[in-house]
Amino acid sequence: MDTKITGLSVRDIRFPTSRTLVGSDATNKDPDYSAAYLQLECADGSRGYGLIFTIGRGNDLCCAAVEAMRHLVVGRSLDGITGDMGGFCESLRGDSQLRWLGPEKGVVHMAAGCLVNTVWDLWARREGKPVWRLACDLSPEHFVASADLRYLSDVLTREEALELVARNSRTRDGRIAWLLEHGYPAYTTSAGWLGYDDRTLRALCREAVAQGFRSIKLKVGERLDDDIRRIRIARETVGDDVRIMIDANQTWEVDEAIHWVNSLKEYRPAFIEEPTSPDDVLGHLKIKRALDGVGVASGEHCQNRIVFKQFIESGALDVVQVDACRMGGLSEMLSVGLMAAKYDKPVWPHAGGVGLCEYVQHYSMIDYVMLSATVEGRAVEYVDHLHEHFEDPCVIRDGCYVAPSMPGFSIRMLEASLDRYQYPGGEAWGAGDR
Repeated sequence: MDTKITGLSVRDIRFPTSRTLVGSDATNKDPDYSAAYLQLECADGSRGYGLIFTIGRGNDLCCAAVEAMRHLVVGRSLDGITGDMGGFCESLRGDSQLRWLGPEKGVVHMAAGCLVNTVWDLWARREGKPVWRLACDLSPEHFVASADLRYLSDVLTREEALELVARNSRTRDGRIAWLLEHGYPAYTTSAGWLGYDDRTLRALCREAVAQGFRSIKLKVGERLDDDIRRIRIARETVGDDVRIMIDANQTWEVDEAIHWVNSLKEYRPAFIEEPTSPDDVLGHLKIKRALDGVGVASGEHCQNRIVFKQFIESGALDVVQVDACRMGGLSEMLSVGLMAAKYDKPVWPHAGGVGLCEYVQHYSMIDYVMLSATVEGRAVEYVDHLHEHFEDPCVIRDGCYVAPSMPGFSIRMLEASLDRYQYPGGEAWGAGDR
């Protein structure tokens, strides 16, 4: 069977979510959830799918960056790549000219991650397995070879990674069976967008509890009095047994974050997400030391595993968050998960935007089976938007992600949706929107 990758195509897909304020927060006030959507094809006709999530303008830059990396994947053997996914990641950052645009950050690194995720999807489809099960079925040696461990040896050696994975491999069957029966715990942000009024907030909080969610997240950071009122409403609505998290989306200075969060502690938020600049490791550490009983979470905008290394080793984070489209794809996410497991930090992946829920359900299931070996004190974000555009959309049952069973990364979009929402010519985009 010929596994040579022979084709690459990328499309600019955008959804006009700014019209209803879906996704609105203190920083991102009018997002149009979007995707640079990639398809790879092999000589035998098999295909893989992937995307980069953005929130509108600039989505075309992501498409262009993927196209600029065509020469790094087209013409290569899929079997050759999947035998050493870590080496494939090294080859994507090794282009002598593209490297100047990173290295390993920004649009170019996101494009590399899109290629990595699409190869994982193609690999899983050829094996007839969902990505989470493909990864969990690998030998410990192949699993570690599929992680991107470059520049991490001072914190996590390859030998340590192999020992951790090998230990968990011996008991993985029981955790796989548990996932198939129960799914993976989720939390919802759907109730907490800043653009919602109090009545909507209250109704959506009730709905979340009725659906089985034991954790919800609220956006904060625009006006303190409003945030005190909103978190009070949420706490009164969901009761004392439901976890509430808050997310500032980088809007505060360090001292401002400390004052603001401590003003909300009466309502027992479990953690504050992105309290300040996502690159400020020492700032996060200062915030963590100054808060009384509220954890600190970040990582949605963390650009690579090296920055995560600093957050994790320094203890600046209580909760590690990863984004499937921000870094270099699943292989780099595995390296972050390995570090988090070594330092006993729970991983709560960021999701919500188009395709992110579909992606990260696989990652968290891999984390549970092969890395952390627990679901205690952790959950995956869920937002109930745009799943209808996917061939294999994520499914929530009793507040948990149902383990995907279809081959791939659950990321293939429906052709009708691609045609309707392609930018700028799709039917969903009127002349005034372009």
